[in-house]
Amino acid sequence: MATQPVTTGSAPSPKIAVVAPAVNYTRPLAIVTTLFFMWGFLTSLNDILVPHLKSIFELNYAQAMLIQFAFFSAYFLFSLPWAKFVNRIGYQKTMVVGLFTMAVGAFLFLPAASAAWYGLFLTALVILAAGITGLQVAANPYVGLLGKPQTASSRLDLTQAFNSLGTTIGPKIGGLLILSAAPLAVEQLSQLAPQALKAYRVQEADTVRLPYAVIGVALVLLAILISTSKLPEIHTARSRSGEKLDDSIWKHPNLLFGAIGIFAYVGAEVSIGSFLVNYFGLPQIASLSAKTAAGYVSFYWGGAMLGRFLGAPLLRRFRPGLLLALCSTVAGVLVTSSMLLGGHTAMWAILAVGLFNSIMFPTIFTLGVAELGPLTGNGSGILNMAIVGGAILPVVQGVIADHIGLQHAFFIPLICYLYILFYGLSGSKPNSQRFAQA
Repeated sequence: MATQPVTTGSAPSPKIAVVAPAVNYTRPLAIVTTLFFMWGFLTSLNDILVPHLKSIFELNYAQAMLIQFAFFSAYFLFSLPWAKFVNRIGYQKTMVVGLFTMAVGAFLFLPAASAAWYGLFLTALVILAAGITGLQVAANPYVGLLGKPQTASSRLDLTQAFNSLGTTIGPKIGGLLILSAAPLAVEQLSQLAPQALKAYRVQEADTVRLPYAVIGVALVLLAILISTSKLPEIHTARSRSGEKLDDSIWKHPNLLFGAIGIFAYVGAEVSIGSFLVNYFGLPQIASLSAKTAAGYVSFYWGGAMLGRFLGAPLLRRFRPGLLLALCSTVAGVLVTSSMLLGGHTAMWAILAVGLFNSIMFPTIFTLGVAELGPLTGNGSGILNMAIVGGAILPVVQGVIADHIGLQHAFFIPLICYLYILFYGLSGSKPNSQRFAQA
């Protein structure tokens, strides 16, 4: 009798499709989030450098805003070169190179302080910001790609919340370390002999040496951490070398309108933050000293941090464009109130704008790069170029403030929020939605 094959069941086992486990991006997101904190901290220190260097070098508002011009013009100059870096060497290596570039800029503050040379301070800021530009071009789209596209705005908003944590802490620490002594009045400076004036400037500028030396060391250590970490490679949004694409960034109006939106948002945010210390010192507002006013600047950036933590879940439940439109409307109302009113009401109205600034950058950014595919790296470069709004609009507001007064010069941010309202309601729609409505 023929033997039958032994089986363990009554029927052959069916083939079971093996489903790959979901990728956990928690660790890489946590590592990249440290970059958001660091560049937020450094960016908000400019709000302390503005009044500090303004008093040392006897600058008017327009001249003092060259600090922000030097810093944010780097985004315009270096964003597209960094985008090419991303396409060639990848996101992770671009972050590492960006951190080392930032460290060079931070260490350059030491000779700038020793020489008490305003031009060298501006050069250091350009190099520092060039490195931050590299981080922005690489890290913003990288976070957006580490997960589902539907939750990209929420994810980037959450990481931007830690950026706001840096901007909240920065003015407080900067105020304590950099604005440690009350500066001499313009009348007192005019009475000093050239040698005494030079010595005074060196003494006052010396307060930036320790903070930026520590920052430089921290940036080098962070670069080593990122270079030795195992971060997932993202290939879907990078164009392969020699690959020809039947697409162009100019065919994506959500990107082009988004670039103007980033220009307007950063210009408004930086314009407000840059003038807060001087604004709160006005007799009709609060008559605060520079050191005391610097402490209140943290409320402006702290509001942005709180708003981003609150905004992350809201962006999962509501359409990002509508939420953006709502926040821009409230921000515009608050700016208008601060311009028309006075005293502490005007002070707290302008500080409250930070809360509604919170979701704007991550929302505009993710709406801007939506549906770009292999063009995401280039699109990120375009959006980061638009951060140059932080260089141009504060200078414009400074010139206007020198002529009509600081309080009424805040109509510049108001115009910006009106444009962001348009972008949230209409300009942010990608091609798929536009064609569907046609």
